Amino acid sequence: MKSPLNALLEKQKVLVLDGAMATELEKAGVDTANELWSATALLAEPEKITAVHASYFAAGSQIATTNTYQANLPAFTKIGLSEASARQLIKQAVQCAQTAVKSSDDTNLLIAGSIGPYGAYLADGSEYTGAYQKTQAEYQAFHYPRMAALVAAGVDLLAFETQPNFAETQALISLLKDKFPQLTAWVSFSIKDERHLCDGTDLIAAAQYAAKFPQISAIGVNCTALENIEPALHQLQTTVSKPLIVYPNNGDRYNPQTKKWQVNPQADSFSDLVPRWIAAGAKIIGGCCRTSPADIQEIATTVKSELAK
Repeated sequence: MKSPLNALLEKQKVLVLDGAMATELEKAGVDTANELWSATALLAEPEKITAVHASYFAAGSQIATTNTYQANLPAFTKIGLSEASARQLIKQAVQCAQTAVKSSDDTNLLIAGSIGPYGAYLADGSEYTGAYQKTQAEYQAFHYPRMAALVAAGVDLLAFETQPNFAETQALISLLKDKFPQLTAWVSFSIKDERHLCDGTDLIAAAQYAAKFPQISAIGVNCTALENIEPALHQLQTTVSKPLIVYPNNGDRYNPQTKKWQVNPQADSFSDLVPRWIAAGAKIIGGCCRTSPADIQEIATTVKSELAK
């Protein structure tokens, strides 16, 4: 199955993904210090979400991930919204990205519907540990309404991202296969080191499992330290034939207990790292927590330079 991602890769060779949403919304005055996190902006300030998407496109990104990482029906109903209102907010997140696409001159842009892990809903740092257990049916019941709303709103593909729990990833892939057979997705794992998912699962075993499914169009890692990317790529490159996707954090350090970031002035630059990631097999490169349009512009400029060699 050829996905929109694969079709674009045939033209571009290496694609640039967008960066952090919450960081930019916070700069725009959105209060994300709550369980909804960046999804808070959907309630009253969707135009700020559109502006963030537009800023990443202007910086050189070719793929927008929707602001739905933490947007799910249980999270919205928990604050008193109806299920119908919750579905409408998820649809609105897609419309924000679609508006940004329409305002861009680039005709080769994609929208990926973000599916964050169940741990993100728990809002207790579980996406960094994977330390939760549900049955496959429970995972699927949690994720299906958001997936259905994203698909109905017209995303080009789905992004199963920051996945720390292998059983949950298996449930998502099964749900994709059974309920959305015409749609594709990428799988991006949350890892505690270059060899293991946060729940301890071997990265290679998890990647090989995901690679068996034609609907999975890319496999990789995100929301991890910069130094984990290159060694993880070297492992993935030798074991899976799917395009590899990476989008790490910007080098700052996050403390899940205090929910605070500490700036790391010694972090390597994207201009230094991206050539090494491309050499190690990366085909889609972007940023996760704390990255900005300036970071994505640096990535895009470096990718262009590398492809021109």
